[in-house]
Amino acid sequence: LVECYASQLNRVFMNLLSNAIDAMETAAQLQPKITIQTAVLDDNKVAISINDCGPGIPSAIQNQIFEAFFTTKPVGKGTGLGLSISYQIVVDKHQGYLACESAPEQGTTFRIELPIRGN
Repeated sequence: LVECYASQLNRVFMNLLSNAIDAMETAAQLQPKITIQTAVLDDNKVAISINDCGPGIPSAIQNQIFEAFFTTKPVGKGTGLGLSISYQIVVDKHQGYLACESAPEQGTTFRIELPIRGN
C-alpha cells in the first residue's frame, strides 16, 4: 500500500497511457504494445514504469515535455497540460520522481518513483 492521493495518481497514469496510445496511433504501429512494470525499490519507495513502442520523443525536445502548454500534437488534439500536471502531482504533491527516457524509433518509457509513506 502507498500513502497517496489516489485520484491524482490515477490522473497521472491516464495521462501517460493516453499519450502512449496517441504515440502509437501517430506512428501507425502495427503491433502496438504498452508495458507497465512495478517494483518495490526499498523500504519506502516504489517505482512504476510505463513503456510504449511508439516513435519515441526526439532528444531536442525531451527537456520541454513537462512544461505547461508544450505539445507536439496537432491543434485541437492536445492542450500541453497533461505531462505538466502529471509532473506537479508526482513531484510536488507526492515528493516523488517522474522522468522520461526515449530514443527515435525505440519507444518511450516514463518512470515514476513514489515514497510508500508520505513525508
